[in-house]
Amino acid sequence: MPFQRARAAVYDRAPMRRDFVTRDGVRISYRVIGAGSRDVFLIHGWMMSGAVYDDMIAALDQEGLRLVVLDQRGTGASDRPERGYGISDYAADVLAVADALESRSFVLIGHSMGGLIAQWIASTAPERVRAQILLCPVPASGIPLPADAQALFRGSAQNRHLQQTILGLACKQLSASSLERLLDDSVTVAPQCIEQAFDAWTAGGFADKLAAITAPTLVVGTDDPFLPPAFLRQAVVNPIRGARLAMLPGPGHYVQAERPRETAAIIEAFVAGLGHPERT
Repeated sequence: MPFQRARAAVYDRAPMRRDFVTRDGVRISYRVIGAGSRDVFLIHGWMMSGAVYDDMIAALDQEGLRLVVLDQRGTGASDRPERGYGISDYAADVLAVADALESRSFVLIGHSMGGLIAQWIASTAPERVRAQILLCPVPASGIPLPADAQALFRGSAQNRHLQQTILGLACKQLSASSLERLLDDSVTVAPQCIEQAFDAWTAGGFADKLAAITAPTLVVGTDDPFLPPAFLRQAVVNPIRGARLAMLPGPGHYVQAERPRETAAIIEAFVAGLGHPERT
């Protein structure tokens, strides 16, 4: 189909990989895909790099968009410092990259812990965020886990077997090939990142800031065993003024990898409703 060929042609253009060095000396690697007038920052979650979005990006109609896909500190092609894996640290990295790209207003797409980071940015720098799409997001209140789950998650660094166990618990429709790709990525994440970021997203601690969010917000829920829709509505949707919940039944926590086409379609529809701004 012509439309499918057009999508493939856009994605096949080699993305530009760039580096940015933060104030604390950490090199953040990121990809820029497309040159449209709407900036969209994709923020990945715990135990992954920006590669977790690759299948979804391939399915996404990128017309009019400039996608910025970060590998957050400790992951992918970015540096692996010994410390600095708090939610505010991650948010500062995103904003610093946005400044380097002269992007004053942007859409945020955040998955899991990335959704938590997006909420922090939208609540502390509301003038920067045009809209946000939160995919199975961790709530600003955090997620306290039972002791056995804490031990599994926090002790999973560079252990393919344990990380496969985590993905097995989290996912419901992940193909065997996608599982292997995610594991190839997750096993490279720095141990200090796994441990400190886990502590950060389970703690949360800024639910009181959500009232400051002014950006249109779409929360995408699934049959996620960790973050079911009823919980997301109570902990994420209701505290954010005007936020909406879209339900995609079937997949588990890694919706963009389990159902990339459907996730892309939800994002396309939401972004289309925002209009066609010029970059500022």
